[in-house]
Amino acid sequence: MQYNSTYNIHNASLGLQTEIERLKVQALMGWDKEFRNLKWYGLENGMSVVELGSGPGFLTQQLVNSLPDSLITALEIEKTLLDKAQNMLNHIPEDRLRFVQSSIYETRLPDESFDFAIVRLLFLHLHNPMQAAQEIFRVLKPGGKLVIIDIDDGIFGAVNPDVQALPTVLKKIADHQATKGGNRYIGRSLPRLLTNAGYTDVDIDAVIQHSDIHGIEGFKLQFDINRFVGFFNNGLINQEEFDQLKSASEKISNSPDAYAMMTFVMAHGKKPEI
Repeated sequence: MQYNSTYNIHNASLGLQTEIERLKVQALMGWDKEFRNLKWYGLENGMSVVELGSGPGFLTQQLVNSLPDSLITALEIEKTLLDKAQNMLNHIPEDRLRFVQSSIYETRLPDESFDFAIVRLLFLHLHNPMQAAQEIFRVLKPGGKLVIIDIDDGIFGAVNPDVQALPTVLKKIADHQATKGGNRYIGRSLPRLLTNAGYTDVDIDAVIQHSDIHGIEGFKLQFDINRFVGFFNNGLINQEEFDQLKSASEKISNSPDAYAMMTFVMAHGKKPEI
């Protein structure tokens, strides 16, 4: 199955199991705030909801628990992740949760079948985000809504102690991902993307995660130095930059004075009513 994405769990620098744990922490850490905003954008219990790029199912589980009268469709292209989600959520009846192995570019889902679509941390990896936005538009009912939760490394966040090299490293990684077809600055592009794909009522907001509020454990995995070893080994980042990142990783893991903050973008669009 063709991925057309810069993300492949099997190439994760942390290894499969640690990467899955990182994805779990990443999904759960800001869920309360994200769900608050999803409801503000119109998500309601009882709606037909599709989650695209559902991964190992951690966000799917939150949706099932938070929307007890909704049918959740979890779409994921990677079989390893889909199997993980199905095994974890095999107690959920089929009238509440169904899994689909398919691409966001060609979901094979019926026209106009969902009230609400959620895509979290996938658009930054997509080679053709417009095609994905248009495919979601197709499967939404008239009046249906899409919310994309993603990043923009230009407003990444902050860490303490400060890492002077971090902006440079982030730009190098973003430029590298761009050569492979991704976009780590996708957040700023989402309003225009949604408008050009035909959505109306386009809006954008941000959700901030802070270690003093959400706990430091999740940030330890985000700043795990092993995530940067590959970039150092292939010469993308230099010794001084790597040493700064390693020092920051150690302090985030061990120093009571350390903290971190990360910013996530939430963009909304509505399929026009007939």
